[in-house]
Amino acid sequence: MKRLLLSLRFIGTGYHGWQVQDNACTVQGEVQNALERLLGSRPAVTGCSRTDSGVHANQFCCHFDTGKNLPPETIVRALNHYLPLDIGAVACREVSGHFHARYSCCSKEYVYKIYHSSVRDPFWEGRAFLTGGPLHENWMNAAAAAFLGAHDFKAFCAAGAKPGDTVRTVKHIRVEREGAFVNLIVEADGFLYNMVRIMAGTLLEVGRGKIPPQKVSEILEGKDRGQAGPTAPAHGLYLNRVVYSFDDEGTRKADFHG
Repeated sequence: MKRLLLSLRFIGTGYHGWQVQDNACTVQGEVQNALERLLGSRPAVTGCSRTDSGVHANQFCCHFDTGKNLPPETIVRALNHYLPLDIGAVACREVSGHFHARYSCCSKEYVYKIYHSSVRDPFWEGRAFLTGGPLHENWMNAAAAAFLGAHDFKAFCAAGAKPGDTVRTVKHIRVEREGAFVNLIVEADGFLYNMVRIMAGTLLEVGRGKIPPQKVSEILEGKDRGQAGPTAPAHGLYLNRVVYSFDDEGTRKADFHG
């Protein structure tokens, strides 16, 4: 048996997230269906994270074990034949047996896409959060600096989520404008349930002038979900990048793109 690491891209609009659910169409289920057709058996597939309904991925990684001796490039081509058009296999590589798509991950980067316009664009419907009116991305970027470093993000975790360690380390964060889009880009060693969406919702309130930029530090220190902004809709969120350290090769932390 060998373990393979697979990199995917997908549009999450038509799926109830990554993880297999009864009576629901999921990305994991479609990947298993495709692998079953290719390999002749249905392997267990382990993802790098769980994604909510409607969340997209520019890069999503998962691993599975197989006894088939197929070259990784053949697996990529064959899976793209069997997968639905809104899921694509990008790269595949063999990894050591102790590798785990979730627990071997060093960090992940998410992007939250805000389409700032007074009119909707059908090409971005379901793929970015539409908002009109004044929106000051420079205020949002200044406020986002409060998230840098190790903090207790309890105020930025969905109410009712399972209790546990709520400390995470944000390695990089910025808010930048790209034409009509205002993008929140954040990399951390891990994320709590709805953490990025609550960060985005809070920064949107800053950009609209409803929350002063300096208030974000107080919200973070207060650890009260009720003080943070609303949870931004799922369809603006993208898992953008997954970073691993392939210790079996003695390499430094590196992105996996094949």
